[in-house]
Order: sequence, then structure tokens, then C-alpha cells
Amino acid sequence: MAQEDPNPKVDTDPAPAEGSNAEKDPGDWVTGEEPMTGAQASYLKTLAEQAGESFDPNLSKAAASQRIDELQQKTGRGR
Repeated sequence: MAQEDPNPKVDTDPAPAEGSNAEKDPGDWVTGEEPMTGAQASYLKTLAEQAGESFDPNLSKAAASQRIDELQQKTGRGR
């Protein structure tokens, strides 16, 4: 009976690999100056409303990521 290879898409190690983009500073992103994604805009708008703060629809991907981190801390959501 042949043993099946484990699913390569399943990562059983929760820690990001060395060099992973999961922990890369948004200021270092190659695409950081592009407009934020639709998902970022949606989540950021929700967080801003919950925090009682304004939503800026013109943020870059990197700036939106940083703002999301700030508002997650303020609202207690996310991480």
C-alpha cells in the first residue's frame, strides 16, 4: 500500500516562514503605493465607523494596512 503525500496546501506550522510576506512591513511592499484593495476598503470603513473615526477612500495599500492595524487596536477587533 503506497503512502499518500501530505497536502502541500495545508500548513501545519502556524509561524510564518523566514522571508515570508506575512510579517513584512507595509512600507516595504512592492505594491504598497497602489490604491487599497476592495477588501481593505470595506474592512477599513467598518473599523472606522466602529471607532467613530473618518474613512479615507484614497489610501494606498500600505497606508490602509497601517490604518487597519491602528483601528483594530482601538476597537479591539482583529488580532
